[in-house]
Amino acid sequence: MLATPSVHSLALLLLLSFFLGFAFEDFFEQRKSARPGGVRTFPLLSLGGGVLYWLDPTRLVAFTGGLLVLGIWLSIFYTVHLRERDDQGERNAGLVVLLLNIHAYLLGAVTLALPHWVAVGVTVTAVMLLTSRDWLHRLVRKIDAREITTAAQFLILSGVVLPLLPAEPVTSLTSITPRQAWLALTLISALSYASYLAQRYWHHAARALWMPALGGLYSSTATTVVLARQARSDAFSRRDALAGITLATGVMYLRVLATIAVFNLPLAQQLAPPMIGLAAAAMAIATLQYVLSAAPTGETVAPAQNDNPLELGSAAVFAALFVAISLASTWVKSEFGTQGIYWLAAIVGFADIDPFVLNLAQGGTAGLGAHAVSIAILIATSSNNVLKAAYAIAFGGRRTWPSAVVLVALAIGGIALAGWLALAT
Repeated sequence: MLATPSVHSLALLLLLSFFLGFAFEDFFEQRKSARPGGVRTFPLLSLGGGVLYWLDPTRLVAFTGGLLVLGIWLSIFYTVHLRERDDQGERNAGLVVLLLNIHAYLLGAVTLALPHWVAVGVTVTAVMLLTSRDWLHRLVRKIDAREITTAAQFLILSGVVLPLLPAEPVTSLTSITPRQAWLALTLISALSYASYLAQRYWHHAARALWMPALGGLYSSTATTVVLARQARSDAFSRRDALAGITLATGVMYLRVLATIAVFNLPLAQQLAPPMIGLAAAAMAIATLQYVLSAAPTGETVAPAQNDNPLELGSAAVFAALFVAISLASTWVKSEFGTQGIYWLAAIVGFADIDPFVLNLAQGGTAGLGAHAVSIAILIATSSNNVLKAAYAIAFGGRRTWPSAVVLVALAIGGIALAGWLALAT
């Protein structure tokens, strides 16, 4: 005996098919183009597909036969459609009309056989793709072809390489597994790439303090260098540069905290008060710098965009640093104890702190408690602030000395918090 479709399923089927039909007719009416399908055709196709599926849900003979009939009819239409020309005289070979008719037919079976969120999701997606055609075409023309290659690289990093890596340690020298190392690389690459895309394609990102905020997600050190150079060469940009350098460091604290939370939530919870406090202090100072500094009297030049951060060479360097720091941390811990890790944290702060922080967050150094890890991370971020202060003076000269002072003050604050944690043990 056939199971009777529920009233909710039938109601949803009609609602989604009418929604699809309305969007279809509205889109093609604006283009003064008559096409098969619409607010009456799509509900009938969906009901027909649903009934044929219901009659034979196991072998799908009736449903497949209906799909073949629909395909023959659409093939005849497409043969005629190919003879048409668009406004530029080009042959119109689009498949959207055919695919939407097939979608309407399949919607009946999808609504009856699968969870309702699937039917809603695929229909809403189809409508969004239909109505955003012009915007998508403009986006394609705007995007550099190299970005497609970069996106493919990221998919390879996250979707191909990551699942193939071993989930067990391959050496007794560190407890970090190859999959953990690559997952850390993927996370940092994702944050960096998102920041890079926003700065490159979101025009608001180049205005005021958007660029430094996004730069803090990518690299607060690189952002400091860019803004210091800008302040030195363009006197009108000094206010934005001073506030931006401080803001990028404030965002850096939040970025580090967020990446730690992905791998070690208890550690992130322990670090949250000092890290959020330092971030809030940096952002408050950045606000004061922006408000109290003299407003620029000329046109502000947007800082140069960062290079694409997702090159495979950069990924390989990060992975190598991650493994090297993991091995070094284990050796230092065994030879010099916890104090040695603190000195190592101060040293790596003058390079790239991400591999060091993620190694500690994932438990890469055996025998190191969460309290000691928190202290080491605060030391590393403070050391990195001293490096950025030196960069601010080196590349910005006297114009950026206030930012250098702020960065040193934040470093002292981080060291003080680390000392307070050490005394609290």
